[in-house]
Amino acid sequence: MSDTPFGFGLPPEEPENGDEGKKKDPAGGGQGSGNPFGANPFGFGGLPGMGGPGGADNPFGAMFGSLNPNDLGAAFQQLGQMLSYEGGPVNWDMAKQIARQVVAQGTPDGTKDASVGPAEKSAVEEAVRLADLWLDGVTSLPSGASTAVAWSRAEWVEATLPAWQQLVDPVAERVGAAMGDVLPEEMQAMAGPLIGMMRSMGGAMFGQQIGQAVGALAGEVVGSTDVGLPLGPAGRAALLPLNIEAFGKDLGVPSDEVRLYLALREAAHQRLFAHVPWLRAHLFGAVEGYARGIKVDTSKLEEAVGQLDPTHPEQLQEALQQGMFQPQDTPEQKAALARLETALALVEGWVDAVVHEAAKSRLTSADALRETLRRRRASGGPAEQTFATLIGLELRPRRLRDAARLWASLTDARGVDGRDGLWEHPDMLPTATDLDDPDGFVHREHLDFSELDKMLGEAAEGRSEDEGDDKK
Repeated sequence: MSDTPFGFGLPPEEPENGDEGKKKDPAGGGQGSGNPFGANPFGFGGLPGMGGPGGADNPFGAMFGSLNPNDLGAAFQQLGQMLSYEGGPVNWDMAKQIARQVVAQGTPDGTKDASVGPAEKSAVEEAVRLADLWLDGVTSLPSGASTAVAWSRAEWVEATLPAWQQLVDPVAERVGAAMGDVLPEEMQAMAGPLIGMMRSMGGAMFGQQIGQAVGALAGEVVGSTDVGLPLGPAGRAALLPLNIEAFGKDLGVPSDEVRLYLALREAAHQRLFAHVPWLRAHLFGAVEGYARGIKVDTSKLEEAVGQLDPTHPEQLQEALQQGMFQPQDTPEQKAALARLETALALVEGWVDAVVHEAAKSRLTSADALRETLRRRRASGGPAEQTFATLIGLELRPRRLRDAARLWASLTDARGVDGRDGLWEHPDMLPTATDLDDPDGFVHREHLDFSELDKMLGEAAEGRSEDEGDDKK
């Protein structure tokens, strides 16, 4: 790390001859300069005119003289947003604005977002209704979708931002803390306002990049549970007709089969999250636990803030796209990652197994669609990879196939009720070790909690009778 974090330079020493000092420092570092803090007080290396020839006499004219007048208002507006933000670690208003702009631009293949028409809404509602009917025969968990909705990409952005906030804020908090930590200790005591300004800029940088990633993801996802987490409102099964059409375009599968298979996956996720009350907190807690162990590459952070140029907003995006997060190589961090990956694999594996059981005898393309979705989840699209770089975490069920085999084996050995009963408590679920030896887990003697409850009930009744006798 450099000795002058964020490009801050120490003020020049007071010359013995003040007049000579003014002549020797035409860049504006002398006492008579219009800029008493030096050539570039905030370390924003990209600001035009700051520190350049002629900048001393009229620093504001030099700063904005090279700007196109049409761009001047936009530059002021963006800089004002960055410096005036006083919220949490991410400027979510900016994130939402950027995401909507990305959606409006369309996907790389030229597909533009569009409002969902009545026919598409009806097709989605019917697909979810039929999917729930088929799932009734393969799982003991009842329907979890009170409504079925067809979203445009913009509607997906609006509906899922609260969940992204819960996922991203813990990581962004790490950056906010790091922005103060990169300053030398002797400067931190007197740099309070400056640290606040840097955190405001950090929130804006995150907001821009999160907005880019979420906006791009909106062009790839087909529902509200694509990443294995409940991103949408509870009880609302959502599909994106425009993206479903793009997903099935080159598969050679009838569009109604593609829609129905994806509706099965969405409805299965909804059942799990609706009727396993601890699951959502378990997954989001695992993400937060992993985030706490992430360390920030302060050299990249210093470079990103030190070269900040509000007239070139794409530099803000590029700074975070390169990634500045590194997992701690500690037993605690490895354990947190294992918990998260196992939880995601168990969710996705259960959905994979249940949907396959429901679809295999009804859809001729069930096997092909299953394999396509498995590969898609294993690799992720470009936007999902960008998001992983941004927050330092891949929401990837690496052991999806192992988990799906385990759930299928449990169905054969214990039946649907025995398999789904394992979701009653997190301690009953298979572990990462169990995924290594699924047969051992399936055939292992498992606790019969009903017998335990019966024994406890009988013991309680016995105590009550004894107390009654004592009173007599």
